[in-house]
Amino acid sequence: MASNPITLGSSSIDVASIVSNLVANKRAAKDKQLSDASTANTTQFSAVGNFTSSLTSLQSAMKALTNGSAFTTQKTSVGDNTILTASADDSAVPGTFNIVVGKLAAAQKTSSTAISSSTAAVGTGTLTIAIGDKSMSLDIGSTGNSLQDIRDKINKASDNPGVTASIVTGKAGAHLVLSSVSTGAANAFSVTASGGDGGLSKLAFDPTTDTPTTKAQDAEFTIDGTEATSATNTVADAIDGVTLSLVKEGSSSVSITTDTSAVTTAVQNLVTAYNSFVSTYQTLTKYDSTNNQVGALIGDATVMSIKSQVSSLIGSHVPAANGGPTSLSSLGVSFQVDGTLAFDSSKLTKFMASNPKETQSLLSGDNGIAPKLDKLITSWTSSSGILTQRTNNLNQKTKDIAQQQSDYDQQMQDYTKRLTTQYTALDTMMTKLSSTSSYLQQQFDALNNSNK
Repeated sequence: MASNPITLGSSSIDVASIVSNLVANKRAAKDKQLSDASTANTTQFSAVGNFTSSLTSLQSAMKALTNGSAFTTQKTSVGDNTILTASADDSAVPGTFNIVVGKLAAAQKTSSTAISSSTAAVGTGTLTIAIGDKSMSLDIGSTGNSLQDIRDKINKASDNPGVTASIVTGKAGAHLVLSSVSTGAANAFSVTASGGDGGLSKLAFDPTTDTPTTKAQDAEFTIDGTEATSATNTVADAIDGVTLSLVKEGSSSVSITTDTSAVTTAVQNLVTAYNSFVSTYQTLTKYDSTNNQVGALIGDATVMSIKSQVSSLIGSHVPAANGGPTSLSSLGVSFQVDGTLAFDSSKLTKFMASNPKETQSLLSGDNGIAPKLDKLITSWTSSSGILTQRTNNLNQKTKDIAQQQSDYDQQMQDYTKRLTTQYTALDTMMTKLSSTSSYLQQQFDALNNSNK
C-alpha cells in the first residue's frame, strides 16, 4: 500500500513504505490461503444446508402419508342443505344417515307490558332474573327507575345469569324485551318483582303461566329413527366425528365418504418434493465441462449415499396382497430419464377404488414407503444425524479459520512493529554517519587550505 515518506532523520530512507511493502509481501500467501479456505468452507456449509433443507422439505411434503391422515380425510354430502349442513373430521366413519329435524333449538324472548315511554318511571322494589340456579337481583329505587335505567342495569350487571335487555317502542308504548343469551330449554328464565310500590310487576314473567314471545326449547331430531335432542342447533355429539348444523325443520340425508382426493394430493406433494430434492442434488454434484464449473458437493460420498437410498426406497417393490399395488409405480409414480418422477393419478384412483386398504398399507402402513423414508430422513437430519454433524463441523471450521486469521493479524502487527523499530534505528544511524562525514570533510578542507 502506497504511503508518504516519513522523515525520521536526515537520511533518504522511507521507513513507512519499506515496512508496508515487506509486510504485504510476507502476508500475501497466508492471506490467500486463509481466504481460499474460508470461501471453500462457506460454499460447503451452504451446499450441505441446501441439501439438508431439500430433505426436510421432502419429509414435510409427505407428512399426510407418513401419519396416514391422507386416508382418514372425510368429506360430507348433504341431501338438502336448507335443512342442515354437516362437516366431518378424521374420526368419522363412512356411512349414510337420514336425519329428520322436528324442532330447532331456540332462546327464550319475552316482552313486558307497555310503559308510557322509555324514560317514564316504572316503579320501585327488587327485580330478580333467574336461569336455573343462577340469578341476579336489582334494587330499583325512587330514582333511576325508568325503563332505560332498568335496561342498562340488567346489561351491566356483573352477576347477570345470561340475559340481554333492549327496548322496543310501539303504538301502546315502550316494552322491555329480554332475551336469553343461549338456546335450549335449560336456559329459560323467569322475572319476579317484589317489594317497593309494585310498579315493577309490569316487567315480571312466569314461564309456567305466561306466554313468551319465543319459547326456550331444545332441538329435536331423529337419526335413522333414533330420537335425539340438543340444547343448540350445532350438534357435535350425535354422530361420531360429524358436526351437524340444523337450519330448519325437515328431513335430509348426510353421507360421509373417504376423500380420495386427499390421497392424490399427498402423493402429488411427494412427487413434487422429490423432484425438487433431485434438482438440488444434481446442482450440487454436477460437473459442467463447457463452463468448467464444479458442484460444491461433487464426489461427496455421504451425499451420494443418501440420494441412492432415497431413490431406492421410492422405487422399491413389495409382494402383492389381495391384488393390491406392489410399488409406487403401480400407483402411477414412475421415474423419468432425468431421474425425476412423473405421476399418473388415474392409476392411484383405480387402486383406491378396488384396494383401498392395500394402497394405504403400501404408502402409510407400519412398513409403508412414507414411514420408512421419514425414519431415514430423521436419522440423517436429527441432532445426532450425519448431516447435522457435518454442519456442526463446518461451523467449527469457520470459527477455526477466523481464529487463525485473528492470530495471523496479530503476528503481522508484531512483525510491523519490529520492522519499523529496525528501520528507524537504521535511519538514525545513517543520519549520524552523514553528520560525521560532513564534519570530517570540513576538517580535511581546513587542513588543505592551511597548507597552501
